[in-house]
Amino acid sequence: MDRRKALKNIGLGAGIFIVGPSTLSLLQSCKNEPDYEWQPVFLSASHGFALKRILDVIIPKTDTPGASDLNIAQFIDSYMDVVADLDRRDHFVKSSEAFSAAFKNEYDKAHEDGTDEDFENIVKKYLKATPAEKEEYAKRNTETQDMQEQESEMPMDPDAGALAYLTSVREMAIWAWKNSEVIGEEVMWYDPVPGQYIPCGPVEELGGGKAMSL
Repeated sequence: MDRRKALKNIGLGAGIFIVGPSTLSLLQSCKNEPDYEWQPVFLSASHGFALKRILDVIIPKTDTPGASDLNIAQFIDSYMDVVADLDRRDHFVKSSEAFSAAFKNEYDKAHEDGTDEDFENIVKKYLKATPAEKEEYAKRNTETQDMQEQESEMPMDPDAGALAYLTSVREMAIWAWKNSEVIGEEVMWYDPVPGQYIPCGPVEELGGGKAMSL
């Protein structure tokens, strides 16, 4: 695997996010599940806990609903269990384990013992990495992939895997947030009966500058 391909895989979370009727159905069904009763069905309880903490950093609650308000952790866990193909599922598990290893390396403790500040800092470390840092992670990932061809059970490099995991989680989280019913109807510009096409007009009359909910 060359470095350019490795970097591309990190950026895309090494998989394609499949969107279709089943994905939308999962998104709507997950919003009705009480948060306090949630038990992961795909991830382990420990990695499900970490996923929720990560999502609270990526999409915190402000004047709009956050990831926890919309049960996005439940959606991602169910998506991996029901929709994702075997390669994507396998990569997601391995990269979540790499994130745990990176957390341990960074703070010398398990992610279950991490503080809100710990999670905020480690998410920023990878998602706001410079191009040069991502290139370095890609190099490590290339070396790891070359060895994995000989020994398939080898774990991912912690830094490369953590970046891949967080990138994939962010991709799915943003899609889920934008396509949730609450955001579509209460935050974005929602017109259940769209009228004529107006290519140019006053912003205050055309959704106040908000993106339109489809």
